[in-house]
Amino acid sequence: MSTDALEKMLAKGMDNALLRFGLGKAHLDGGNATQAAEHLQRCVEFDPSYSAAWKLLGKALQAAGDHDGARQAWQQGIAAAQAKGDKQAEKEMTVFLRKLDKPR
Repeated sequence: MSTDALEKMLAKGMDNALLRFGLGKAHLDGGNATQAAEHLQRCVEFDPSYSAAWKLLGKALQAAGDHDGARQAWQQGIAAAQAKGDKQAEKEMTVFLRKLDKPR
């Protein structure tokens, strides 16, 4: 589904975690990390246990240059993933954190 179609759904009052995740991913894929982060932040407010959204939020924040925000998102995402037994997401975000903490 296109970003425009998703934005129209949002404008009609359909606001939920899945819609915000779709918008966040679409904006991130389109190179708009700041807007992606805004939608993904709303997504995790709707559903704090959505580990995939935390993972993407961290990526969006990192792409926007907010490394502290990315670290925080991934730390919260790891906690969410552990709480629901999502080992893959937990492992991926742990790797992202390690890479973020490596000296440049």
